[in-house]
Amino acid sequence: MFALIDCNNFYASCERVFRPDLNGKPIVVLSNNDGCVIARSNEAKALGIPMGAPAFEYEAVFKQHKIHVFSANFPLYGDLSHRVMTLLGEFSPEIEIYSIDEAFLKLTGFDYYDLQAYGNEMLQRVTKGTGIPISVGIAPTKALAKVANRIAKKYPKETKGTYIIDTEEKRLKALKWLAVEDIWGIGRKHAARLRLQGVKTALDFTQLSDAWVQKSMSIVGLRLKRDLEGKPTLDLEALKVKKNIATTRSFEKTLTELDQLKERVATFAVTAAEKLRKQKSCCKAISVFVHTNGFRQDLPQYAQNTYAKLPYPTNSSIELAQFAQQALERIYRKGFQYKKAGVILVDILPENQVQQSLFENSNPKHISLMQTLDDLNQRFGQQKIKLAVQDQKRVWKMKQEKLSPRYTTSLKDIITIKV
Repeated sequence: MFALIDCNNFYASCERVFRPDLNGKPIVVLSNNDGCVIARSNEAKALGIPMGAPAFEYEAVFKQHKIHVFSANFPLYGDLSHRVMTLLGEFSPEIEIYSIDEAFLKLTGFDYYDLQAYGNEMLQRVTKGTGIPISVGIAPTKALAKVANRIAKKYPKETKGTYIIDTEEKRLKALKWLAVEDIWGIGRKHAARLRLQGVKTALDFTQLSDAWVQKSMSIVGLRLKRDLEGKPTLDLEALKVKKNIATTRSFEKTLTELDQLKERVATFAVTAAEKLRKQKSCCKAISVFVHTNGFRQDLPQYAQNTYAKLPYPTNSSIELAQFAQQALERIYRKGFQYKKAGVILVDILPENQVQQSLFENSNPKHISLMQTLDDLNQRFGQQKIKLAVQDQKRVWKMKQEKLSPRYTTSLKDIITIKV
């Protein structure tokens, strides 16, 4: 059996942990630079606030309905996620952390357990230990555990937060209830194609022939189909390294000069390189993009990106900053007011699989230099040590006008209890 544990409205729930006065009140959390809505409480959803809503367009709506608005507090969310996952790890040694707010547990050897009681214990333990409400779905396969979790979340009063698919009758009933576009792993394009085939529910999907599914949706779709049929096909996955690493930012004000953009792009490359080294990888290619403010139609618009194959694999901040700046020079056009840029590292491979070239390779001296750089920044704070191409006086700070305190990760923000 597999269990899927999903934190309910995770970002909003994190904001409520230290603000119990917000329980039952509508909450939205905004993306980087307070751009758009990336999380909503159930109360905000009921008011019709859509995911991705531009914050500036909904300011009047937020005020009208007294919606509490927060800037994304990722240090807080990450710490509370770690605490949730640590508690869940006590319920099974086999765990796959699927995302910041979801985890699969493999319940091997639990044949004689009361799984309903076990799921309830998970719920109570996590809620008591972290203040984060969760939903638990348990089923014979990962895909069915996803379905069970969706039912538990959709009907909290009836399920008490835990639902188990442990009979064929329950499986058929659940699949008949689940719309095809809501199946885990079915994207919009596949959902539209399936609808054209007359497939409306997950049950309809499982009744398609294996040959058609494999031809139309590859072996991945076939594995999903078998998992939904109750045949364990998808197993827990080991922690995977990222296939690409991106650092993108909107600027607090528009930039026009190449030198200004080169400084920003170099800084983004340095940040991405740090992430690359953290997972012990190198990259063989880089992509850089810039664009103007699409909301300012009164200004000339320009958007461009470029992809560059690197002469050798590297994770050196120095080398990647140079390559990023060279790529920027190819797409920069004078006369535009740029609002956003980004650096994306692609074609990633483990650093222990890098093959040396006969003619050109990454500077070997950079290995120890980057290790020292990372150690110093980790010890004294990010961006304490910079490259010469970066602005030495500038510390990147996102627009976060509605940021809550970092209650669990910053000593100055720790709560004060008066007794």
